[in-house]
Amino acid sequence: MAASTTTATTGAATAIYNFPSSLCSNPRQTQKAPVSLFSKPLQKHALFPLKQQPHKTDFVVFSKNPISGFFIGDEKHPDNGFVSVDDDDDDKPREECGVVGIYGDPEASRLCYLALHALQHRGQEGAGIVAVNDKVLQTITGVGLVSDVFNESKLDQLPGDMAIGHVRYSTAGSSMLKNVQPFVAGYRFGSVGVAHNGNLVNYKTLRAMLEDNGSIFNTSSDTEVVLHLIAISKARPFFLRIVDACEKLEGAYSMVFVTEDKLVAVRDPFGFRPLVMGRRSNGAVVFASETCALDLIEATYEREVYPGEVLVVDKDGVQSLCLMPHPEPKQCIFEHIYFALPNSVVFGKSVYESRHAFGEILATEAPADCDVVIAVPDSGVVAALGYAAKAGVPFQQGLIRSHYVGRTFIEPSQKIRDFGVKLKLSPVRGVLEGKRVVVVDDSIVRGTTSSKIVRLLKEAGAKEVHMRIASPPIIASCYYGVDTPSSEELISNRMSIEEIRDFIGCDSLAFLPFDSLKKLLAKDSPDFCYACFSGNYPVKPREVKVKRVGDFMDDGLTGSIESIDGGWVQGPRNLNENQGDSSRHGEFIAYNTSNLQH
Repeated sequence: MAASTTTATTGAATAIYNFPSSLCSNPRQTQKAPVSLFSKPLQKHALFPLKQQPHKTDFVVFSKNPISGFFIGDEKHPDNGFVSVDDDDDDKPREECGVVGIYGDPEASRLCYLALHALQHRGQEGAGIVAVNDKVLQTITGVGLVSDVFNESKLDQLPGDMAIGHVRYSTAGSSMLKNVQPFVAGYRFGSVGVAHNGNLVNYKTLRAMLEDNGSIFNTSSDTEVVLHLIAISKARPFFLRIVDACEKLEGAYSMVFVTEDKLVAVRDPFGFRPLVMGRRSNGAVVFASETCALDLIEATYEREVYPGEVLVVDKDGVQSLCLMPHPEPKQCIFEHIYFALPNSVVFGKSVYESRHAFGEILATEAPADCDVVIAVPDSGVVAALGYAAKAGVPFQQGLIRSHYVGRTFIEPSQKIRDFGVKLKLSPVRGVLEGKRVVVVDDSIVRGTTSSKIVRLLKEAGAKEVHMRIASPPIIASCYYGVDTPSSEELISNRMSIEEIRDFIGCDSLAFLPFDSLKKLLAKDSPDFCYACFSGNYPVKPREVKVKRVGDFMDDGLTGSIESIDGGWVQGPRNLNENQGDSSRHGEFIAYNTSNLQH
C-alpha cells in the first residue's frame, strides 16, 4: 500500500510519521501534515464491560437563564399576534452547529468568542465556551446569539490559554439550554469538554446499552453518549479514552475535546462535516469548522483534519494518528451549496468559486430570455453572479434582506399575506417592474418560501419570473448533522419539476443537473455525499428520528421522555448502494434526527 511520509517539528521534538494515504488523507490529494508520532500505539478495547468509574467533579459551570434571551408566541393561542419568522427559515436545510478549538494563546476564550461569531451562520440558537485555567475546566453556555450569551464580564470568567466553543441551532420548539454545548464532565482521572458537529446514527443502541449498565443521561443530545463512553473506557493515558470512545461511533462527527492539558480534534472516517486546522503568529493552534473563523482571528490555514484522523495538541506540539481507515471520503456537498460562507475554503475548495460555477452551469444548461438576474439573498447571490456573467445579463439587487428580524414579530390584527417573508425580503420595484426576471436560489426544500417569493416579485411588477436553483432536487432527508424535513414534506420527493413550477407559480423552473454537478467536481466527485439528491446513503439509515409535521419533541424546558423516544423507527432493511434512481422519488424513506443534532 502506498504511503506518504511527513516530517514535522513540533515544539522540541521532531518525528517522522508514515501513514497510508488511503487512511487519514484523501488518496487523490496526498497532503503534507505537520504531525508527530505517539510512542505508544493505539490499542483496541472491548466495547462493554460497562463498569462506571466514580465521578470527580472539578469544573465550574456558569449558565444563562434559558428563557431570558428571547420570547415566543403562545403556541396554544396562535392568533395572539405573534408570528414566528423562523417558519420561513424551515424551508432551508439547517446546518446544526459550528465548533472551535484553540490551544496556546493567553486570550483563548476571547479568540474563541470571535471565531464563534464568524461561525454564527452555522448556528444561531445557542452558544458556549469552555476554557481551561490551572487544570480547571470552566464553561459558560446560553441561548441566543454569541453576542447575547457573552460579554466582557463573562469572558473575564474564562481565563486560560486553551478553549473550545460551539454554536448550534435548535431542532424543535424552544432552544434547550441543557443541550447547548460544549458539554463538560468530570471523571476519576480528569475532566473533559466536548463540542460536536454532526450526528451519530448508532446513538440509540449506545445509549440503551449505557443506560442498561447504570449510566444516567441529562440531555437528549447524542454528544452525551461520547462522554459516557469516555467514562467507561479502560484506555490509558486519558486522551486515549477519547480515541477509544470515538472508535465506537457511527455517523458524522467533527469534534473538539479539551482536557486539563490537551486539545483534541477528531473527524469521522467519512469526513462528512468539515474541520480545519490553522496557526496564529504566536504559535497557537486553532481548529474550526470553516476557514472564515481562522481569518477573523488572524490564524493561517494549514490543512484539513483528515477523515478518520485524531490530532492531539499539548506542550509537546501537534501529534496525529488515524482513528480508523476509510478509503473514500463522503464530504457533505451542501457545505458548498448553502451552509458555508462564500469566503471559506471547505474540503480544500473555494466555496465562492463553487457557487459561481453552479450559476454558470445553470445559465448554460437552463437559459431563459430575461432582462435582469437577481438572487434570493444571501446564499443565492454568488450563484446568481455566475449565472449573470455567463448569460451576459446584468445582475441587480432585486430583493433586499433585512438582517434585523428576530425570532418572532407582532403582526397587526389585519392579517398581512406572506408576512414572514415580507419582514425579511423587500422587493425593489425599480429593478423588477416590467422586467423578465431570473431569480437564483440555492435550494428548494418544501417550496413554501419559494412560492411566496415568486408572488412577492410579481406583486412588485415583474413581467415574468424564471426560477433557477443552484442545486439538484432534494428528494431524501439527511441524518449526518443537517436538519431536514421528512420525505413527505420534501416537495421534490412528491412532485415533478413541472408540478413544482405550477405550485410555486413561476414561469419556468430549472435545477442544477446532478450529472453536471458531478462533472464539475471531476476527480473529486466520489469524495462527496449526495444522499439528499439520490437516496444513496454512505452509512445505512437506522435508529434515526423521523421529523413529521406536527410532531411534538422535547424542548428541554417541557416534555417527557416519551416525547423523545416515541419517534424512533427502524431504518429500511433493503437499502443498498444501487438504490436511488432520482426518477423514483416515492420509493425513498427519509429520516431526520431532529432532536438529537447539535
